[in-house]
Amino acid sequence: MAIGLILAFLLLSLLVSGVNEAFVRLLGIRSKFLWAYLRDTLDGGPEEGRSWIPSKIADIFAKLPFSKDDPRPVHSPDPAPSVVEPMRVDPVAVPAAEELATDGSTADTAEGLADEGGTEGLAAGEAAGEPVAESAAGKPAEGIAPIDMTARLYERLQEIDHPKGARTSIANIPPERFSGAVMELASAEENGIEGLLAKLEAINSPLAGHLRGVWEGAQRDMGKFRKGVENWFDGEMQRLSMLYGRYVKLVVFALGVVLTLLFSMDALEYGKTLLRDNAYRTGVTAIAGGGGDGYAALRDKCAGSEAGVAEPYGCVTESLSSPALVKIFDHALVSVTMPPEDSDEPSFHWNGGAWWDRLITPGHWPGYLLTMVALLFGASFWWDVLRRLTGVRGRSS
Repeated sequence: MAIGLILAFLLLSLLVSGVNEAFVRLLGIRSKFLWAYLRDTLDGGPEEGRSWIPSKIADIFAKLPFSKDDPRPVHSPDPAPSVVEPMRVDPVAVPAAEELATDGSTADTAEGLADEGGTEGLAAGEAAGEPVAESAAGKPAEGIAPIDMTARLYERLQEIDHPKGARTSIANIPPERFSGAVMELASAEENGIEGLLAKLEAINSPLAGHLRGVWEGAQRDMGKFRKGVENWFDGEMQRLSMLYGRYVKLVVFALGVVLTLLFSMDALEYGKTLLRDNAYRTGVTAIAGGGGDGYAALRDKCAGSEAGVAEPYGCVTESLSSPALVKIFDHALVSVTMPPEDSDEPSFHWNGGAWWDRLITPGHWPGYLLTMVALLFGASFWWDVLRRLTGVRGRSS
């Protein structure tokens, strides 16, 4: 009974995992989840008080997989640009006392930033059809297009991308690669890290606060700063993986509910079937050994069969060739019957009426609930239990 139940949970868990993985790959969920986090961290949410990462259960099943607002950048087959352009921001929005300049006045720094985002920036912004950015006073900063930090980061990561649709398929960014991209962006600024931090603060990027804390914690040492960015990003990815795991559990539970009801898998009833099947086989063994103790079980089993009492051998053969172990999904909406002869093809049966009657019968609900809870443990858990129970050893490390 234990092996039969574990095998049933294992098969259903594998089916749930397979369906979940198919949807994840088809819809690019992992990639969307990563870039939703990067959008929140680099540019902020799509609207005030909102986040790219789903926060509601309905958003998990609808917003991230099917929303038109895809957080992923557009895939580019070209390699990363050889020259990193500095960020063009409104000089008025850059704080005057952020230590932007080390050997010049604040006015000189503002003038330099204005030169970077002059008529050339206006032409680029108008050509792209993008709205102009706003200054610190809330008025449009003439000639300066908004900064898309997520797109700038993707430019430094294009080499690790591979074509898979119109959007990027990057679902994992090594911390070393992320810190390298940050250093490349900082190298394009006149004042290095300080210049990058000041411009990030000017465009209200949430990344500015994180990098500012790492920069101050590293005591403004470039080597320590890069290592600190790696550690910070690695910690963020671990936290993001935990959040993704919680969302996946909700999806797996929903799939488990659907498949449990679709196959009408009552774990309690199936356990009873396994016990009765074992008792019947014990009776057959007793008869084969010359005893008569198992004749009652054989008679009860074959009395209602098509073979009848007059043909007990046919009944025993049919019963032994179709143990309860292979009847896991006999009560599914569509059941499959394997014929005893190899030449015949399997037959499919529509069990709509019987399936619905089982579904609305309260006596089966505890068994359904037990199956749903068991599927939450996952296929790897049930495989490990089955391996330990049967004594099959895994490959040594």
